[in-house]
Amino acid sequence: MKFTYYGHACFSVEAGDKTLLFDPFITPNPLAKGIDAGKIAADFVLVSHGHGDHVADVSDIAKRTGATVIASYEVGTWFEGKGVKNVQAMNHGGAAKTDFGRVKLTSAIHSSSMPDGSYGGNPCGFVVESAPGNFYYSGDTALTYDMKLVGELNKLDFAVFPIGDFFTMGIDDALRAAEFVGVSKFVGVHYDTFPPIKLDRDAALAAARKAGKELLLPAIGETITI
Repeated sequence: MKFTYYGHACFSVEAGDKTLLFDPFITPNPLAKGIDAGKIAADFVLVSHGHGDHVADVSDIAKRTGATVIASYEVGTWFEGKGVKNVQAMNHGGAAKTDFGRVKLTSAIHSSSMPDGSYGGNPCGFVVESAPGNFYYSGDTALTYDMKLVGELNKLDFAVFPIGDFFTMGIDDALRAAEFVGVSKFVGVHYDTFPPIKLDRDAALAAARKAGKELLLPAIGETITI
């Protein structure tokens, strides 16, 4: 599968002939100033929770592309209220068949509120199953023992975890999460954007090597094959 990183916790995955875009926060992100959000393709936009650094470009991208927004119920209905036409508002533990395969919402330990202060429900992660492969995006979260269930119930090719610490897991907890879900490689996101989450890249890569895991840290705008 092709994975493109757009900075912070925003990335896309090509699953067959569909492009899945996650947590688009591009326009307000100074580290992503080289990315034109108006040119990003998306068939689906998956939103893990309501914070501004995960939803900033959702409406514009969804309206331009006609993409279906997949999110928890409160986040999804908030976007419907903003004029987004195609919304799949789900809830935790629920799964749905889609044009790319199947998606299931998982639990995450974090907080959630919409940019206008509206209630953002509970944050979530996603297990994505598709013909090219399966992966897990935890969303913003602390390490949780529930991740063991993700590994027991799904055969995953890779995972995507926040590693910036302070607001989410740091690298040590992300490595434990990789063990829990049964992956040998994972992409690190949610780092460097703000001073409290500045990543010591060399230390993180060394910790991953010591743990026998492959930590992938693509540059902003870079596409890699996983």
